[in-house]
Amino acid sequence: MHRRELIHAAAGLAAGAAVSLPGRATAAPQAKKYRVGLIGTGWYGKCDLFRLIQVSPVEVVSLCDADSRLLDEAATMVAERQASHKRPQTYSDYLEMLKAKDLDIVLIASPDHWHALHMIAAVEAGAHVYCQKPISTDIREGQAMLAAARKHNRVVQIGTQRRSTPHIAEARKIVQDGRLGNIALVENYCYYHMRARENPPDEAPPANLDWEMWTGPAPLRPYNRIAHPRGWRAFTEYGNGIVGDMCVHMLDMTRWLMDLGAPQSVSSEGGILVDKASKANISDTQLATFDFGPTKVVWQHRTWGHANDPTIPWGATLYGDKGSLKVSVNGYDFQPMEGKASHKEVTYELEQYPIDKTEKDLERHVAPAIRYHMLDLLKCIEQGGRPVADIEEGYISSSACILANLAMKVGRTLHWDAERGEIRGDAEANRLLARPYRKPWVHPYKA
Repeated sequence: MHRRELIHAAAGLAAGAAVSLPGRATAAPQAKKYRVGLIGTGWYGKCDLFRLIQVSPVEVVSLCDADSRLLDEAATMVAERQASHKRPQTYSDYLEMLKAKDLDIVLIASPDHWHALHMIAAVEAGAHVYCQKPISTDIREGQAMLAAARKHNRVVQIGTQRRSTPHIAEARKIVQDGRLGNIALVENYCYYHMRARENPPDEAPPANLDWEMWTGPAPLRPYNRIAHPRGWRAFTEYGNGIVGDMCVHMLDMTRWLMDLGAPQSVSSEGGILVDKASKANISDTQLATFDFGPTKVVWQHRTWGHANDPTIPWGATLYGDKGSLKVSVNGYDFQPMEGKASHKEVTYELEQYPIDKTEKDLERHVAPAIRYHMLDLLKCIEQGGRPVADIEEGYISSSACILANLAMKVGRTLHWDAERGEIRGDAEANRLLARPYRKPWVHPYKA
């Protein structure tokens, strides 16, 4: 029953049904069946892929992962979900998967340290791309990714799906209509206790995991069960910690709400101030300030203690001289200085997509946003134009978050030259814009 309803919904969308998102209308593509591949078959890779299957009659041709168990499980689930019931071809090497050049769209949900090589190879193979955020682990990778997308004229949507979240699109209209007035300060924050707290011993990797391939261009740490399959963000070797994971969403959302470009300067301080016993090497406490000129955007995360507002442990608050707006993935609250306050809850689509009710590990409140995000990608492939979370927007938001970590590392404010793509007057910090790659992998940036 669930399958029939999903296929019926997808067929309606593929036939040209209009999907209306507050603040933006997203038209579904026509009936072309796109051939799709997925790199990274873990948690969010499947979340993204299954939402795409829900809204378009795609054919999932191939899957790639360094973990054979995850790969096999994903292939079985795809065969159950897609209309053809065909089991996709599976690969452990993304270059082998892309060599066939039989893919129209590639979804990338690998750990962050792989995003650049995976995305660039995909567009070079002729595919359009949906790439998870943040786009990269260093700024030079992001610049190479943007250049590749433009060179090969491919549509690249980044998984900052707050831009396709219905209630946040509605909140954006409040901002765009000037109902907040002059917005001089925005607070972004995350208080989830999401940093790994364990310190288990290193061990041999499981037989199903090619640890050498999983590590790829990152430094080769000993295998530890925290890192895989979902804990790799606890280590700076593979990502940019909570700033790269959670701040990038809220900062990108803030930029979209207010039509902000890149920050002029970024400062940050913090570190491992409380939980010193964990194996994790990312900060448990961090504050950052992104200076956008008239508007200052501040970020704070703590992986300990209580949230400032227990009802919104992750979100953003915009302060204007005419009112304030508090926005999270679960809803928004608008409080004008004069007049009636308004509240909006997150949109669920559980009746339209009942399988969302039972899908393991699915963030049900995010599922509609992913579907809208996928439809926006498909529309741009079909009709041309840039998607709402185009890779350039992803580059700007990801780079700002990376700059926050670099500012904390060097202990000073970094002044960003967005046009030149480098830090003004700071040779030491500029040398940190590209991470060293482990051989035989080669960093994709070319000056």
